[in-house]
Amino acid sequence: MDVSKPTNLPDFTGLDLDFDIIDSHHHLFDLQAVHYPWLTDHHEEHFLLGNYDALKQNYSPIDFRADVGPLRVVKTVHVEAEADRDAQVAETEWLVTQMAGHSLPHAIVAHAWLHEDNSAEILAAQASFPAVRGIRSKPRTASSAAGRNGVAGTPGSMQDPAWRTGLGRLRRHGLSWDLRVPFWHLVEAAEVCALYPDLPIVTEHTGLAWDRSAEGLAEWRRGMTALAAMEHVHLKISEMGLAGAPWDYDDNRILVREAIEIFGFNRCMFASNFPVAKLRIGYVDQVSAIAHMIRDCSSGERDALFHDTAERFYRL
Repeated sequence: MDVSKPTNLPDFTGLDLDFDIIDSHHHLFDLQAVHYPWLTDHHEEHFLLGNYDALKQNYSPIDFRADVGPLRVVKTVHVEAEADRDAQVAETEWLVTQMAGHSLPHAIVAHAWLHEDNSAEILAAQASFPAVRGIRSKPRTASSAAGRNGVAGTPGSMQDPAWRTGLGRLRRHGLSWDLRVPFWHLVEAAEVCALYPDLPIVTEHTGLAWDRSAEGLAEWRRGMTALAAMEHVHLKISEMGLAGAPWDYDDNRILVREAIEIFGFNRCMFASNFPVAKLRIGYVDQVSAIAHMIRDCSSGERDALFHDTAERFYRL
């Protein structure tokens, strides 16, 4: 099966795409300017979409705009792209040059480990850049639902006291946290989010619902509901791709509609996750598909999803 082509896309003829978009999550790569070990040194065995050889090349602001095409993407947020963890600030420094030369991105979600000895120092360095609005620091997680309990309490996990203390430091710098864990860790993540009700948090990639069985979706739903119970937690409607399957409109429509019902439009924001999502679906098709999924909603609700929530959350 060719998983690179989306399936069951409806006819988008006449679909209204005349609205402003803020892309709250994309990446840029320059393999000469920044060291990305996963793109140049070793293959990531558990990559969320399986084979990703097509990503192992530069992806510039010019490439991004070419993918956006005729859509009115007015602002973007760059999320750290797994650059060398021994030189975490180097990616931010490079992105600032892109902002000056290409007028995008408009904000940066940078990286800083939360539990290591130099965490406070790195976090302060990242926060010194005015464009940095948040931090993505992935906690240690299990590679499958069956192993979820095996990492609990280990260094860098969400139960690690040092990691929790580090997460709380984001508040001192006025930064948000991008939360990225697979669906089997969402309930645990909700427990952590409850510790810091004054920390703006956004859950990435629609909660990474990788198991679309009835049982898998039930667990995803429990986690999403636990997160949505806290007003300071938001959601990115993004990256619904699966490792061994094409991007399917019917399947993903169920996910999008339910996610928005759980969180509400005012706490949901569109995010492309380009160029990663390009392994499964084009940019215009992705936006068109999501817009089609909510075509029965009001223009105000659509604008909240595609623009207003991200503008407010990332202070754009």
